[in-house]
Amino acid sequence: MADDTLLLMKNITMTFPGVKALQHVDFSLGRGEIHALMGENGAGKSTLIKVLTGVHIRDDGEIFLDGKAINNHSPEEAQQNGISTVFQEVNLCPNISVAENIFAGHEPRNKFFAIDWKKMNEQARAILSWVGLEDIDVKRTLGEYSVAIQQMVAIARAVHFNCKVLILDEPTSSLDDQEVEKLFNVMRQLKADGKSIIFVTHFLEQVYAVCDKITVLRNGELEGQFTTAELPRLKLVQAMLGHEVAELDNLRNENAVEERNDVPEILKAVALTHTGTIKPFSVTIKKGEVVGLTGLLGSGRSEMVRAIYGADHPDGGELYFNGEPLKAKSPLDSIKRGMAYLPEDRKAESIIADLSIRENMMIALQAKTGVFKLLPMAKQIELTEKYIKELNIKTPSTETLIKQLSGGNQQKVIIGRWLVTHPEFLILDEPTRGIDVGTKTEIQKLVIKLAEQGMTVIFISSEIDEMLRTVNRLCVLRDGAKVGELVNNNLTQSDVMAAIAGGEKNGQ
Repeated sequence: MADDTLLLMKNITMTFPGVKALQHVDFSLGRGEIHALMGENGAGKSTLIKVLTGVHIRDDGEIFLDGKAINNHSPEEAQQNGISTVFQEVNLCPNISVAENIFAGHEPRNKFFAIDWKKMNEQARAILSWVGLEDIDVKRTLGEYSVAIQQMVAIARAVHFNCKVLILDEPTSSLDDQEVEKLFNVMRQLKADGKSIIFVTHFLEQVYAVCDKITVLRNGELEGQFTTAELPRLKLVQAMLGHEVAELDNLRNENAVEERNDVPEILKAVALTHTGTIKPFSVTIKKGEVVGLTGLLGSGRSEMVRAIYGADHPDGGELYFNGEPLKAKSPLDSIKRGMAYLPEDRKAESIIADLSIRENMMIALQAKTGVFKLLPMAKQIELTEKYIKELNIKTPSTETLIKQLSGGNQQKVIIGRWLVTHPEFLILDEPTRGIDVGTKTEIQKLVIKLAEQGMTVIFISSEIDEMLRTVNRLCVLRDGAKVGELVNNNLTQSDVMAAIAGGEKNGQ
């Protein structure tokens, strides 16, 4: 191990039932280094951190800290070894004082072994002044302060008690720009004092602002470790997203309605915003158009469509649907206006595992018609059979439980749930994630067919080649803001990656 290497993880392998979460991953962290750990959903970042901190016991591999082999079996043991984690959701106690949170388990005692409150509060103030929080009242309960201050308290606690490696897991997701800069100043101070930081994030701008090194994981494997100053942003995006082009049919959406003046507008967003997730966003979408939202995870893709649909309430801007203001108080309002939304997380937000295909497919239509206008069973079966056939869903019966289907067939059922409502405007967030190549092709063909029939679609996918086959136009998002639009006319993957990375081309 090199003298300047503080932490070394070698050949880390971790397997869950049916899933290789990490495959022979190496990771090294230098002394006094801020090191970004990056990758899309499912890349293995969280698993690697959990292996390091003892949440998961690895199948194979070695971990060395300060040249000595360690085997953490719990986060508590990891802390004893000098490895502390501060999560996006602060895991301190909001109902006790700031000082008590800092010294929990380490309270100073007087000669009678009682807590020395005066001494503890004085020491807490000194510790917090070091991270720029000298004005904090350490006697107040932690929950009275903002998330940003709670994170600073968690960092101060970790650093004060034997912390050699500080892991910051998505610490900036809930912070505004000033709070982020304050956090970065603390990180730079920690670096100057010789502490080492693993910074887990999706934000490119932040990585280049504060990090010395970058490690990229993809599909549980190590894509590479890079020096930040020597890594063009385009190369980083390529490492995160990969270069593979799936062997799918030669699809292409040639329905260029966005250029025609005779096609009506379906949706118009003007400076739409949601504090903490999306910055002012404007877009106009025409009937029969397929618009893609592209950008890295954390860029605001899902947050944008949730605001459009009414799943999250925008707190600024204007939204128009078919020329009239759309102020949906709930998704049901949007459904009744002719919108439909397939969310990213199929298992958590879409399927109801213990209900049948028919029951899952009829839910949205029943909600749209009203709970007091029950759909006749014969009609339910008729509609379900129609979309089982149209979507080529492989099932022995309309009454088969949806949990007994493959992931791809489950996804088709959920698409059928929305098509049965005959929407004018369909939002598809990662509709092909985790399904086989053949089903991906079917869904892409379906999207193009629906657009040709006049349906308007927003399509989100992490696979750029899939977007290029399916959409007419791409809105590029980065760090919660729309940074450009690309018309899909002979675009290449490199063009899109360059736009995501910030306009760089050819690795420059």
